[in-house]
Amino acid sequence: MPAVEHPLGEDSVLQAFLELDTPLGFKAELIEGEIVVTPPPDGAHETAFSLLTRQFMRKAEAELDISGNKGLITPKGRFIPDGTLSPVGHFEHADSWAPAEGVLLVFEITSTNPHKDREPKRRGYAAAGIPCYLLLDRTAGKVTLFTDPENGDYTAHTQTDFGKPIDLPAPFSFTLDTAPLR
Repeated sequence: MPAVEHPLGEDSVLQAFLELDTPLGFKAELIEGEIVVTPPPDGAHETAFSLLTRQFMRKAEAELDISGNKGLITPKGRFIPDGTLSPVGHFEHADSWAPAEGVLLVFEITSTNPHKDREPKRRGYAAAGIPCYLLLDRTAGKVTLFTDPENGDYTAHTQTDFGKPIDLPAPFSFTLDTAPLR
């Protein structure tokens, strides 16, 4: 008898995803119905992460919490941004996977699969109503700030080359220095 493929339904994919056991250091995300497993980041990725977090902690007008690799539930899947900025204490009682409501900004630093950060994750963050999405695109050498989420995408964006500053809106209210990214 020949093998018959039965496509998994959305609930089955979610259940399989939630039961997935990834190797230490790897992260798994459910992006628009596809399970994506990513290896640990390289040194340049972590250097960019440190640059961003230092500036948010030192320069942001508001006091914020920064979570690295916090699982967020969005209408487009289960995403783990490289960085999530939220009001102080926002995730204190949250489970591993938390609703995205109340998140102020997420950032991604491209690595092995930049398309996921540029397109599906951008749409997922917008669909979740996250006001700001900051993308450090290492392949393109550009920083893009997406704002004003509406109808499943961001309606405004500002882009600059690595090495040039980019202004961040309130409650951050500072100019991000991207010079060290060159």
